[in-house]
Formats: sequence, structure tokens, C-alpha cells
Amino acid sequence: MIRLHRIRIVACSRWLCTSHSKPLGYNISVCGETGQGRFFFRKLSTSTNRRTIMPAWVIDKYGGNEVLRFTKNASFPIIHYPNEVIVKVHAAALNPIDISMRGGYGAATLAMRRDPLNINQSGREFPLVLGRDVSGVIMECGLDVAYFKPGDEVWAAIPPWKQGSLAEFVVLSGNEVSHKPKSLSHSDAAAVPYVAATAWSVLVNTGGVNKDNCGKKRNADHWWLRWSGNICYPDVEGLGRHVTVTCSQNAEGLVRCLGADHVVDYTAGDMAAQLKSLEKFDLILDNVGGDTEEWALDFLKPWAGAKYVTLVTPFLVNTDQLGVADGMMQNGVTVTRKTLKHLCKGVHYRWGFFSPSGPALDEVSEMVDAGQVRPVVEEQFAFAQVPQAFLKLEKGHARGKTVVNVVTGNEGT
Repeated sequence: MIRLHRIRIVACSRWLCTSHSKPLGYNISVCGETGQGRFFFRKLSTSTNRRTIMPAWVIDKYGGNEVLRFTKNASFPIIHYPNEVIVKVHAAALNPIDISMRGGYGAATLAMRRDPLNINQSGREFPLVLGRDVSGVIMECGLDVAYFKPGDEVWAAIPPWKQGSLAEFVVLSGNEVSHKPKSLSHSDAAAVPYVAATAWSVLVNTGGVNKDNCGKKRNADHWWLRWSGNICYPDVEGLGRHVTVTCSQNAEGLVRCLGADHVVDYTAGDMAAQLKSLEKFDLILDNVGGDTEEWALDFLKPWAGAKYVTLVTPFLVNTDQLGVADGMMQNGVTVTRKTLKHLCKGVHYRWGFFSPSGPALDEVSEMVDAGQVRPVVEEQFAFAQVPQAFLKLEKGHARGKTVVNVVTGNEGT
């Protein structure tokens, strides 16, 4: 009797071959007769120069700018799941969340996300690589990745629980990656993904904005330019919705250039008084917090499905201060109380969160190439100048994204 067995072995190509450009799935055919058999192997090769380390900026503890450390010995990312890809970073961009994460913001929640069963010891996230924006080139694909191939130029917004983009390589899920807009360089493209993914999540998923329901609807955005980035408002304008933005006078020209239909200067006096002369809104996006909730309700259309969406939530602060269980309970109490308060006035209250999404970035990429979204880059830094880039962002004067060009000197390796 002859039996035929077919075995599939999955391995990372940097273990088994010299090229980073081909996903592996080696087949071993085993056949035999009366206990004797022959084995047929695909030719395997091992490289004495395989990559195990890479240069990166890391932190070994939470703190200020002094905790940033450059190393040439960061662990090379490995594909653990068949839907993952390895991206060679060409440019990264910094966001305020990177400053917050450097100081320990969200550490409790992110630790739970990284290790749901609490198997690892506290502090196992170190050394931690920061950076949420990336633009680069696919170097290797997992076996189940069909939409991308090695050599594709891509961009992505990296989830905060994963290692970031201030490194030579980063590993991501194929669902988090999108083809980079053809009209943008890597440096300009790196300014977009995190803000774009956040805007898409807040406006489309939470706010319910889409091309089919945008006709004659209005939304107001209360924003602080440095923190909200440079893309939320063109996104909405590109969907056909009327946009009113509150900002300082020195930012008026920029936000109008980015697509705002009406601008309210919050430094010119009582902002609520200025908004009274305007038609009421279907959606208010709050990017600042503070006392905005107290006056914003009066400017939403009551009992018409209008929404107040805020990005300033106590979600991570509560879990950091109270622990995961008590923090989640406090979050539930807070959002329930505020939801009921807003429902009494005929409007909906929502918390908005960043959500990594390759399909959303596909949509944004089309808008970029169509001229509906334009990145604003404040300043570009070399990879060796990452601490200076953090300081630039911390000063609070940036009117666009702070971009780091990742040139490691290892091109082609």
C-alpha cells in the first residue's frame, strides 16, 4: 500500500534564504512503499548574512526626551502570522501621541492589548519603538497576503500597541497597510496616515459621514491645529459636507486652504456668541476638550440625529490611574452619564478613537491623488535628529507634521 503525505512548513524567509523579497511556504512531499520511501525537498539555502538586528530609536523606560536612545541592535521584526508584511521605513512622522506614550500615557491599556492573558512580566514592552506614521516599501509578505507584493510603496498608521516606525523596518498586518498615493513622496506621505485614519474613524465610523448622506449637511470642528494635524477637514469637505472650523487667526489662511468653508477665530472674543449667527450643525467634532461640551449642545440641531463627537476622552487616563478593571467601570459610568445628558437635548454623544485601517487609507489615497487632501509638513529631520524632532513637536508651534526621514545607511541589505 502506498501512502502519500503532504506537509507544509511556514517560516520567515530571513531564516531560510538570502532574499527578503519572497514569502515562503516550503512543501515536503513524502512517499513510501512497504516502509521505504524517498524524500523530495525544495532547495533551501541559509545565509550567513541574515538580518537579526537593525537601527532604531527606542525607550527603555517612560519619561521625557532624555529616555530616547539610539541603538543599532534593535530586534529585527519577524512575521508571526500569515497576513503580516515587513515594511522598510523610508519616512516616519511624529504625533502628539508619541510624546504622550513616551511619558507612559495608556501604558496599562496597551499592556493589556499586547498581553491579554497577563503572561509576561511588567515592563516587557521595552525597548519600545515610538512613531505611528510610516511610509516605505514592502520587503516581505506573509503567505496569506495577496493584495501586496515586495517592492510596493505603501503607507500605514501603526496601532499604538505595536512597535513603531522610528526604526529601519516595521511589521504590520496587511489590513493596516495601503498603497501610498502616487502623487506624494515618502516624506509627504508620512505626514498623513495617523491623522487620516483617526479622522476617518471619527467622521465616518462614529459620526456617520459618507458620500450618500452629506448633501446640505453641516459640521463644525473645534480644533487646535498642532494636535489635529492637517487632513481632517479636507476629508469632510471632500465628502461634500459644509465645514466650519474654529481656530486662531494666524491659522485661518491654512485651514481655508485645506478646505474649510467658514472659519471662526476663537481669539476674537466669545466663540459661542460668534457661532450664534450661524445655522445649527449636524455634527460637532471636538479636538480640544475643556468647556466645549458646555456650549456645544446649543449649536447642534435637536432631535435630528445630530452628533457631538470628542477625541478628548478619559478612557486611557482612567485605566492608567485606576487599573484596567476599575478604569473600565469608570469609563462606562462617564460615557453613560454624558450620553443621557445629551439625549435629553435631542443629540447624540460619542467618543472618537483612532482605528488602524488599510481600506480607509485606500479611500484617502484616492482623495490625495485627486487633490482633495494635501499634507502640510512643518519640518523634516534626519534619522539621527529624532530627539530634536520631539523637541520641535513639544514646543507646540508646529503648524504641520514633523517628519523624520529614515535613512540608515543599510539600503539594499
